[in-house]
Amino acid sequence: MSPIIAISIFLLTLLIGVAVYFFMIRNQKKQREEENRDQITAQEFTNVKDIRDKYLYTRDNYIFQYLKPDSISIDLLSKREKESLTRRLTAELSGDHQTLKLLAVSRPVDISPLTNEYAVLLAATNNPKQKELLRKETAAISNYALSGDVIERQFYLPIWQRYEEDCERDIFRRAQDLKAAFESSKVPCEIIKEKDITRLCNLVNNPAYVHLEDMDISPSFPILTH
Repeated sequence: MSPIIAISIFLLTLLIGVAVYFFMIRNQKKQREEENRDQITAQEFTNVKDIRDKYLYTRDNYIFQYLKPDSISIDLLSKREKESLTRRLTAELSGDHQTLKLLAVSRPVDISPLTNEYAVLLAATNNPKQKELLRKETAAISNYALSGDVIERQFYLPIWQRYEEDCERDIFRRAQDLKAAFESSKVPCEIIKEKDITRLCNLVNNPAYVHLEDMDISPSFPILTH
């Protein structure tokens, strides 16, 4: 074999080896990037930096508080009562000139009080027909709950501002003013705390989340995986 052919084969082999090496390096880098994305924490995914007491702190340097006014069935109100409630709420909230946002989320209805009541009635009655009706009603309600067809709307009023030192006092004062505005219009309202803020984050970011039972909130957040 001539030296030229041998050198050509050597260079070709070297070129193929270098190409394979860089291809493997690129695949390994891509795999590491995907693994890093899989290990993203819930805080990074939801922009949550910390939740303490009544306050949520975001990674982009904002502080939030959340008010939860009770739901009102306007179908039970007359036209005059609706107009009166609208005027009262408008007048009470007109003093707040900052941005307001209404957040509506759906959650499964908690049927446990009703099923517990049916269980008590079932244990107390000796009437076969009444027992049969109670069993059928309990089964029907349970099927509705498991199917996810029965949900309720919950409403939240988030307020926020740029985080500064000792800004908690300012945002809490605004939250109290808004709470008083709703309550003066006969609409019960509360400022939710750490446990309920965490539940709200789960409701907004995880549609499959069910939170009917009490939860033990720990300072850590789970790891999200794809």
